Parts: sequence; structure tokens; C-alpha cells
Amino acid sequence: MITPESTQKNVFGKPLKPCCLQTATGFFRDGFCHTVEQDIGMHTVCALMTVDFLEFSRSKGNDLTTPKPEWGFPGLKEGDRWCLCAKRWSEAFEAKVAPPVFLASTHISTLKIIPMEILSKFSAE
Repeated sequence: MITPESTQKNVFGKPLKPCCLQTATGFFRDGFCHTVEQDIGMHTVCALMTVDFLEFSRSKGNDLTTPKPEWGFPGLKEGDRWCLCAKRWSEAFEAKVAPPVFLASTHISTLKIIPMEILSKFSAE
């Protein structure tokens, strides 16, 4: 069976680990932060939600805390894992509210936007 773990790589060049299987996250809503060309937002950063980041995201027009049952989205809270867009994480970094990152679950393409030396400073592992 072909799975993201068997075909996709993380920032270490190893098999991509799931980000969150309890809440359907990622571009494909399969729990992995993998991507394809059509994923314009590049949902590739597996992050641990913090209050500061969730407030920042809401201020940028992306409310991640309000449930949207019609989309099967329960709303996020502090401590949840979620696949973030690499550019949004980078914006949060600039605003000093970047959330911790699970590197083994963060897709290698993230390194096109965020250098490994920055990501590693925010490792949640």
C-alpha cells in the first residue's frame, strides 16, 4: 500500500511521519503534512498550536479556533497539532509567535521557505 510515510520525506530526508490522525489535517486531510503542486498554500509544517499563534492566525483572517461542522472541522485549541502553511509559519516567526514544530512530520519542501537552522530552534521533539 502506498502511503505518505512510504513516499514522502521529512526535513531530515527520512520517511514523513503523521502530524495528527485525530483531526484530519493537511492539504489531503489525511493527517500528513505532504503536498502537491496544487497545494498553493504549502501545508507542510506540522506545528503544535499555541494561544499566541492561534490569535495571530485569526488576526490574519484565518480563524482556526471556531468549529466548522459543515467541513468536519472541530476548531483548534492550544496543544493540538496542525499542518500549517509554510509562509504563515514564517510570518508568525517574523511576528515572534511561531509555534513549535514536529520536524519528523514536517515535509522536506518546507526548506524552500524556512531554513533548517530556524526550524530546528522551534523543534517540539
